[in-house]
Amino acid sequence: MICIKIHTQGRELLIAACDQDILGKTFRSKGKGLKLEVMESFYRGDTGDEEMLVSRLEMATIANLVGERTVAIAVKHGFVDPECVLTIGGVPHAQMARMI
Repeated sequence: MICIKIHTQGRELLIAACDQDILGKTFRSKGKGLKLEVMESFYRGDTGDEEMLVSRLEMATIANLVGERTVAIAVKHGFVDPECVLTIGGVPHAQMARMI
């Protein structure tokens, strides 16, 4: 399952989504000094499947995506270029921005 939370700020609609099993965990990249915190306060929202994530991403102006399943779905549906996916501590992370 995927945790999906909607954040709004003015006209921006940010979707924060992560694989449910990594919620609350922190990942670090050796040698690069990168740290990724999958904070419950930012990512915990509705729990859904691929269909729900795609539906929310279609509405989003910004997205922050973490986890194997979540990022793979975003790539599969063309929301994220696979060349732009970072791996931090073995966990895929991607961001999306849509100009409105």
